[in-house]
Amino acid sequence: MYKTHIADQAYDFKTLRNLMAKATPARSGDYLAGVGAVNNLERVAAQWVLADVPLKQFLNEALVPYEQDEVTRLIIDEHDSAAFAAISHLTVGDFRNWLLSEQATTAALTAIAPGVTPEMAAAVSKIMRIQDLIWVAKKCRVITRFRNTIGLENRLSTRLQPNHPTDNPAGVAASLLDGLLYGCGDAVIGINPASDNLEATSRLLHMLHDVIERYQIPTQSCVLAHVTTTLKAIEQGAPVDLVFQSIAGTQKANDSFGINLDLLNEARLAALELGRGTLGDNCMYFETGQGSALSANAHQGLDQQTCEARAYAVARKFKPLLVNTVVGFIGPEYLYDGKQIIRAGLEDHFCGKLLGLPMGCDVCYTNHAEADQDDMDMLLTQLAVAGGTFIMGVPGADDVMLNYQSTSFHDALYLRQLLDLRPAPEFEQWLQQHGIFNAENQLLQRPDVPALFKSSLQNLSE
Repeated sequence: MYKTHIADQAYDFKTLRNLMAKATPARSGDYLAGVGAVNNLERVAAQWVLADVPLKQFLNEALVPYEQDEVTRLIIDEHDSAAFAAISHLTVGDFRNWLLSEQATTAALTAIAPGVTPEMAAAVSKIMRIQDLIWVAKKCRVITRFRNTIGLENRLSTRLQPNHPTDNPAGVAASLLDGLLYGCGDAVIGINPASDNLEATSRLLHMLHDVIERYQIPTQSCVLAHVTTTLKAIEQGAPVDLVFQSIAGTQKANDSFGINLDLLNEARLAALELGRGTLGDNCMYFETGQGSALSANAHQGLDQQTCEARAYAVARKFKPLLVNTVVGFIGPEYLYDGKQIIRAGLEDHFCGKLLGLPMGCDVCYTNHAEADQDDMDMLLTQLAVAGGTFIMGVPGADDVMLNYQSTSFHDALYLRQLLDLRPAPEFEQWLQQHGIFNAENQLLQRPDVPALFKSSLQNLSE
């Protein structure tokens, strides 16, 4: 079924899973797994064949067996056939052409999103150029709410990430104030705790709650502990806004994370019962990354980009406020260099938005990858052009706790000025009210800290 001839060479791809892997643009993780194309000619052959595969085939041929994998069961059982009807007659290649056409308006893309499976999104992304990925993602619009409104047109939000290697409250507070004074933090103020235990998690949750309440900041907080730790914190009365969890695209990979769909549902319901959202109830925050399933030896023979897209089915199930692809964090074993990281970040953003998710990207790399800040500037700018929902704000772009390179507070200023992008409207009003931004979306230059922040760091950290 999946056969072709190119340059007098016969190519026979035995299964749809094999075809998808061979059609994927080159990346080190697929070579590590032994599933990637052996050369560019085989890759082109696979892409040629994949373009002629009917979208319906992805509903008939599960890439991971239905009876063995709850993510597959989720994808099949909750597929919206009515939304799919508008594109059900298309092949993968036809789907690409339609997505790039004037008929694929924001309203049309929103309507079909529940009918698009992760495998369909992954397949069409494999035959798209970078400009295609940017153009279609730009047309997708996904809006979520908790204490502010995320994802509106011509808006760019930031996660303020004040991590500290010992979870020291004063150190966290210093980074937090620094980020707020640069206009960051409207997506979430999110801390990766150095120690995933209940005491540390609760202490940080209470600190963030106190800051948000004291200064009436229209945003939400999150301590990125394991979901079971957050559940215990909720049981003890901690002020939890968003529940965080890393997720993956196979049941086996999620097992390695210590989670399943029932546990995520329990956590979401527990957070909803707190009723802390003032504008909406999108109370989940998920992070993903190409290579996570392979690193757990749980990729089930899939290429890592298709695995990543399947993680978005898990995210979509629980109506998150934010989904973040931490694109270069796992290392060069999975995304070797800047070129692979850039392509992967744009693929992830495209697939997530096409599936109806509020996608952000941690534009990042580890120090042993063949990448540098010029590569990250390219991806950062391209994601903003593509309508990315949010990026990271890390002091100096250097996370001293997680030991990787990300994006800084001033990177958000650069994008907002370059492309006339604004923060979430409620947060923008707060910034202007307290003399941090002016009405033209510009950071005000003043020698003193605004009166809002005259409290000492010591008081904040108590």
